[in-house]
Amino acid sequence: MTFLSPPFDILVIVWPIAALVMLGFWCVQWFQQNAVLADLGFCLVFGVMSLVSANVIEGDPLRKWLLGAMGMVYAFRLAWYLLVHRINRKIEDARYQALRKKMGKWAQLGFFIYFQGQAVAVIIFLTPLVVLMANPYPSFGIAEILGMMLWLMAVAGEALADQQLGTFRENSENAGKTCRVGLWRYSRHPNYFFETLIWCSYVVMAIGVPFGWYTLIGPVVMTGALLKVTGIPYVEAQALASRGEDYRAYQRTTSVFVPWFPKK
Repeated sequence: MTFLSPPFDILVIVWPIAALVMLGFWCVQWFQQNAVLADLGFCLVFGVMSLVSANVIEGDPLRKWLLGAMGMVYAFRLAWYLLVHRINRKIEDARYQALRKKMGKWAQLGFFIYFQGQAVAVIIFLTPLVVLMANPYPSFGIAEILGMMLWLMAVAGEALADQQLGTFRENSENAGKTCRVGLWRYSRHPNYFFETLIWCSYVVMAIGVPFGWYTLIGPVVMTGALLKVTGIPYVEAQALASRGEDYRAYQRTTSVFVPWFPKK
C-alpha cells in the first residue's frame, strides 16, 4: 500500500468525496423536506473517512486503527440516534423548519450551501484524527491515555444525555413539557457539553505531538457553533416558543451548558 505523506494530503482527497455524498443527501432532502439528513450525512461520511484515514496514513498501526475506530463509534452512534429519534419521526426538526421558512423561495439554495458546509465540516473535524494518527512516537504516552479516558467519558455522557431526552420525548404524557430527567436536571444542554469534551480529548492526546496544535480546531469550531451559531440559540428560541413559561422556569434554575446543581 502507498501511504500519503504528509498526512494532511488525505484531507484533499476526502473533500470532493464528502462534497459528492452531501450532494446526494441534499437531493434526497429536496424530496423528503427533511434537512436533518445533513447531520446524518456528516456522521456517515465522517465515520467512514475515519477508517479510510487509518488505512492510508503512515503511523503506528495500533494507534491508527484505534483512532479510526473512535471516529467511527462517535459518528455512527450519533447517526443511529438521528435515524431513530429525528428522521424516523418523519417530521423535520423545528430549527430546520424555522430556517426553511425564513429562507422562503431560496430555501433549496440555502440548504445546498448548508449541506456542502457539512462536507467542509468533515475536513475540519477529521484534522485532529489525522494529526494523531501520524504521531511518530511508537508507544502510547500519558497524555494519550488520559485523552482516551476523557473521550470514553464524553462519548458515554453524550449517549446517556441523548437516550434520556429520547425516552422523555417518546412518552406522550410529556408533550409540551421540559425534560428535567437525569443529566438534563443539571444542564439545559448536556449533550452539547459532552460533544465539546469529545473534541477536547483529542487536544489532550496531542500534547507533545508534531502539529498537535492543529487539534484545537475541533473544540474551537464545535464550541463556537454550539454556543453561538447552530446549537443553543436555535434550540432555546424554539423551546421558548413551544413551552413558554415552563422553559423560562427551567432557564432560571438550570445551567445553560456546564452541568451544575440547579438553583432553588
